[in-house]
Amino acid sequence: MKDWVEDLDRLAELLALAGYMGKKACRRSRELVKEVRYDIAAFRQRDPAAKSDLEVLLLYSGLHARTAHRLSHALYQNGHTFAARAVSQGAKMLTGIEIHPGATIGRGLVIDHGSGVVIGETAEIGNNCTLYQGVTLGGTGKDEGKRHPTLGNNVMVGAGAKILGPMTIGDNAKIAAGAVVLDEIPADSTAVGIPAKVVRLAGERVANDLDQIHIPDPVNQELNALREALTALSAKVTKLEKAGKPAPRKKSAPKTKKN
Repeated sequence: MKDWVEDLDRLAELLALAGYMGKKACRRSRELVKEVRYDIAAFRQRDPAAKSDLEVLLLYSGLHARTAHRLSHALYQNGHTFAARAVSQGAKMLTGIEIHPGATIGRGLVIDHGSGVVIGETAEIGNNCTLYQGVTLGGTGKDEGKRHPTLGNNVMVGAGAKILGPMTIGDNAKIAAGAVVLDEIPADSTAVGIPAKVVRLAGERVANDLDQIHIPDPVNQELNALREALTALSAKVTKLEKAGKPAPRKKSAPKTKKN
């Protein structure tokens, strides 16, 4: 893999020297190679199933969708909106991942499996984020202008989670699988549930950044607290009833008739 990338770099330089590629295009091609190499390394680091760089390059739909988005985003920024949408729709048919050409995405995005992932036009994603299958970065239908979420750096969004509206998800935040996020989530926190609620873990990040399910459930915690309070209250009521109840009267022996 390393030799292949180095050969590609040399080829770009030779084409530029031969006049087939301008210096600007050569620089962009080398930057693209660096970005793809960075993304491949991110997949290898965060996906234990990835066995080699070549496997990720050729077989990972998340990487293919992200690479296609680079082209569609460049077309979109230069005003070629129809061509940009054509590229994004082609990538959607091939990968099952829909990324609008207008979305802004940082380095090291890992879309694991990726089927059903939707990223809206005004969505912004920071560096080194991870999205699992079925994630939606969508709008609510009532907002104008900035309609989609902004994800900070190192954000993990679990399978099936929906983040709707122009809110910000802070750096290092975790969105649990199946959560529906309708409000902003601060940095270094975890959100779970429908609608999602924030669980702070003593100001520290969860030990396993890619664990989607072993996350404290605030609703379950509240139910447990209510159950404990009800048990304690029931014990007090029982004790008071026993203290205020009069002692039972002893039954006298039946009187015998005299002859």
